[in-house]
Amino acid sequence: MRNYLFILFGLLCSALVAQVQNTQPLLLPAGSSLQASSLAAYELDSAFVYQKVDSIVTTGIKNNAFPGAQVLIAKEGNIIFHEAYGFHTYDSIQPVAENDIYDLASVTKILGPLPAIMKLVDEGKLNLDVPFSTYWKPWKSHKDKANITLREILAHQAGLEPYIVFLSKTLKNNGRFKKRFIRSKKNNRFSNEAFEGIYVKNRFNRKMYRIINRSEVSVEKKYKYSGLTFLIFPELITQITGVPYAEYMEQEFYKPLGMKTFGFLPSTKKFSNKIVPTETDTIYRHTLTQGWVHDENASLLGGISGNAGLFGTADDLAIIMQMFMQNGHYAGKQYISENTVKEFTKVQYTDNDNRRGLGFDKPYLENNTFKIADAYPAPEVGASSFGHSGFTGTFVWADPEHQLVYIFLSNRVYPTRENRNIYNLNIRSSIQQIFYQAFDNAKQHKP
Repeated sequence: MRNYLFILFGLLCSALVAQVQNTQPLLLPAGSSLQASSLAAYELDSAFVYQKVDSIVTTGIKNNAFPGAQVLIAKEGNIIFHEAYGFHTYDSIQPVAENDIYDLASVTKILGPLPAIMKLVDEGKLNLDVPFSTYWKPWKSHKDKANITLREILAHQAGLEPYIVFLSKTLKNNGRFKKRFIRSKKNNRFSNEAFEGIYVKNRFNRKMYRIINRSEVSVEKKYKYSGLTFLIFPELITQITGVPYAEYMEQEFYKPLGMKTFGFLPSTKKFSNKIVPTETDTIYRHTLTQGWVHDENASLLGGISGNAGLFGTADDLAIIMQMFMQNGHYAGKQYISENTVKEFTKVQYTDNDNRRGLGFDKPYLENNTFKIADAYPAPEVGASSFGHSGFTGTFVWADPEHQLVYIFLSNRVYPTRENRNIYNLNIRSSIQQIFYQAFDNAKQHKP
């Protein structure tokens, strides 16, 4: 009986210790990995946070901004909030789960080619300030592109065209595919699978490169967002490293970081996680797009691109954004040098009214002077913060000053990309702001 009581006492003590630990933030060593924690650990008002986030997300769902979403917040490497809301579609059949996989759209730009470019800069294989034509040889013969630097390109300061609709090159006037570019059955010359029953000519990427090489460049050098070179970067990374781009990213970053579902072409992998659908396509695929990249240009490259194509969970995204915020260091390994991370995440052309870093998006200049309706993202974010948004309704942001990582995932393009209330209602920045307010409130209530 005595031993039995002793065991019971031990179990009770263990439970109490576990509860105390759950409410105490663990101060993590620099460059450590993420761990689970809670709002209570930081003495935040949980009722305030949940009520505010629930209200904004519910308003978004009711106004067809998206059928469902999820929000993840990490503070100092501790995941203190991760909640899923709504459903995959408006028929309310499949609830959103925290381990759902999303089409990340343009978030791919900073989590696909950019880490590779940063690593190659570290290794001296790329230089930000020599002409890009040093590496991408076809530009040597184009006067308007011969002297553009990689720094100008990554800061969207090069004057390149924003976007080219390559899909139009594959379609006849009646909307049917041109057989010289697209086939319904796979063969040796048509092995790039864009979607079920849609195979793209293997050499179509070369046509895309030629069109980009010949595209116009603005004479005036000012901020103009362009995704064109992100279609080129995978080929360049493959040429420099000698390893196919997707394989290189897997080997150098995603696998060692412990990103379990992160990568390209999720429909070809046997994940148990559900993949959230995007658009019911009426032009190209003529059905619901799910498990295949939404972006048409990335699709025509077989789903592996630098402008779009990555899929992943909120947990995966939190890992790589935490690595960036920790200056390239994560779980005891230095993936990118601290100097390179700091260079890429700082504003490059302030005199030119350009807020961008190198590849990374940044807050509006003087963002902290704006109200939430005019700011980007929340006005409270630090000037050193950085991230990117995605067309499908995704958003990632890291704030080293406040040691906060913010992940917002949704499929706002379901069932159509015409749904723009995610922007009109300023949903992503408004949710982000709640957590800054919660931390401010907690400070004010401390004795």
